[in-house]
Amino acid sequence: MAGLTRRQFGLFTGASAAALSLPTYLRAQGKPRVVVIGGGAGGATAARYIAKDSDGAIDVTLIENSDNYTTCFYSNLYVGGFRSFESITHSYDTLQSSYGITKVTGMATAVDRENKVVTMADGATVPYDRLVVAPGIDLIWDSVEGYSEELSQKAPHAWKAGEQTKLLKAGLDAIENGQQILMVAPPNPYRCPPGPYERASMMAHVLKSKGLMDAKVIILDPKPKFSKQGVFQEGWEKHYPGMIEWYGPDVHGGIESVDVAAGTVETGLDTFKGAFMNIIPAQKAGEIAGSAGLTDDSGFCPIEAESMRSSMDEAIFVIGDACIAGDMPKSGFSANSQAKVAAMTIRGDLVDAKVFPAKYANTCWSLIETDDSIKVGAQYAPGDGKIASTQSFVSQMDEDAALRKANYEESVGWYEGITEDMFG
Repeated sequence: MAGLTRRQFGLFTGASAAALSLPTYLRAQGKPRVVVIGGGAGGATAARYIAKDSDGAIDVTLIENSDNYTTCFYSNLYVGGFRSFESITHSYDTLQSSYGITKVTGMATAVDRENKVVTMADGATVPYDRLVVAPGIDLIWDSVEGYSEELSQKAPHAWKAGEQTKLLKAGLDAIENGQQILMVAPPNPYRCPPGPYERASMMAHVLKSKGLMDAKVIILDPKPKFSKQGVFQEGWEKHYPGMIEWYGPDVHGGIESVDVAAGTVETGLDTFKGAFMNIIPAQKAGEIAGSAGLTDDSGFCPIEAESMRSSMDEAIFVIGDACIAGDMPKSGFSANSQAKVAAMTIRGDLVDAKVFPAKYANTCWSLIETDDSIKVGAQYAPGDGKIASTQSFVSQMDEDAALRKANYEESVGWYEGITEDMFG
């Protein structure tokens, strides 16, 4: 596939916070109301497409706790020095000014499903006819013995982008020759399956570029295998020989505990010590999804594959990392694709717009070294009661350097395209 332009990506994938002073958000007269919780790849896309394609016939409110949004996807390239922090941080201004979306900056804390009302942390309420829940993930802190939210200030997870990403980069930049970075990878399912391994690549890139060839990145993984493992490990051997070591459970015997103060990870095999730690815990759907009763025993939200409608409530749609999306991975591309299906279905519900059969897509690119990018992806459709893969691809070992460079250029085009698709 040639590099994706902003326009091609759109074709391929198909009021202000001052209002918080009011106790209740009032419906625009005569218009059905959609509320979207979460302003990431899923939520922002859904809000924009509902507003844009209904041509103002639906009143759309977007609830997001941040003034701006920093993408978790592409944050590894900031860590590796390929992007600035500003380039992965985006404003909601165009969604408000060009699409008439009401952006509420604050935390949604409860959903009254019977009365169709969202309650904010300050007590304000937001009524809805249809609700889109796109809160991303929350971290299960005690899934790694000895770790906590407080300790993430010293041993960042950086699995929610923003200040955590800056902490991760600062810790990496302080590494000296001969020191080790310890990464504890998360168990399945989690946001961005190739993400930890791209991150390790970017860490090694920074160390190598500074001439710190005796520094190492040690990955302690609870999983016996990981996404694109063969091509990652081939790339590590080619670009960073001896600098990245991956240990699965068959080798380390299980991750037993971490001691952030001591910089150690205790496993069934040995105690590993590092100068800096990147601990990525297990994950679940964002807290609001659980409190609204939209999750099952997995901690994530079951949905109807044909529509992204919650299996728990026909007036609610769950998209992005919080949902159980069958064969689809938890990624920004997936969330964006799911948002368009949900938006189409919601328009069908509320303004009798035409609804077409659902189709989904995903691609995940991972940069190993300058101009050496690998990818995995698929097309999906509803089948056998889930979102099922209908066609897939993955980078192969021993690929031509020109192809890997083209992959990187394609990913740059995709990033520009998806962020424009999200934020206008």
